[in-house]
Amino acid sequence: MKSDARRLIFAVAAAALLWFYMFSPWTNGAPNFWFVMAGSALILTTCAIGFTPDRKALFSIEKPWLQLLGGIALAFLLWGIFWVGDKLAAWMFHFARPQVDAVYAMKTSLPVSVIALLLLFLIGPAEELFWRGYVQRTLVKLFANRKAGATLAFIVTALVYALVHIWSFNFMLVMAALVAGLVWGLIYRLCPKALPALVVSHALWDALVFVILPI
Repeated sequence: MKSDARRLIFAVAAAALLWFYMFSPWTNGAPNFWFVMAGSALILTTCAIGFTPDRKALFSIEKPWLQLLGGIALAFLLWGIFWVGDKLAAWMFHFARPQVDAVYAMKTSLPVSVIALLLLFLIGPAEELFWRGYVQRTLVKLFANRKAGATLAFIVTALVYALVHIWSFNFMLVMAALVAGLVWGLIYRLCPKALPALVVSHALWDALVFVILPI
């Protein structure tokens, strides 16, 4: 258990440092945000696979067609939630739309087709394998002796996932990470075997909201 906790702390600290480098105004993903994001995705994937004793479970897929369809449906449902949320936030907060536009400004550093491919096949899947497949799954194991340990693991994972985005100093980005993390984390809490669907959902949602159907 102690070795699992040490590995988890190391992995989450590494993620926090990588997100600081990508999003902070002092570094801002130099030299290129998307190259750094892709490298970070590879590092997170390596941590998730290397630190998971039963790593085969990360790639176990039951009912693949149901996982695929469920992931696609969830991605579009999340897109709809964020579309509504964007309109409400713009009505409630004067800073909301400028902060959303600041996120979309990151599209200028690479062709959008390349960004879409990175989101679909590397960044989105890597984040889900790491945050739900490794972090939340490991916390469930570490909190096994606590009352409502699995629920606590879900909440802690969602909060940490949102907080690593705090260096952007972009309230809308942090809240987007929190909402998405809560949705994916809750589904994983209720059905850990749905991880492949969550990978599909995260990857497709990233591409939808950032490139294909920007909000």
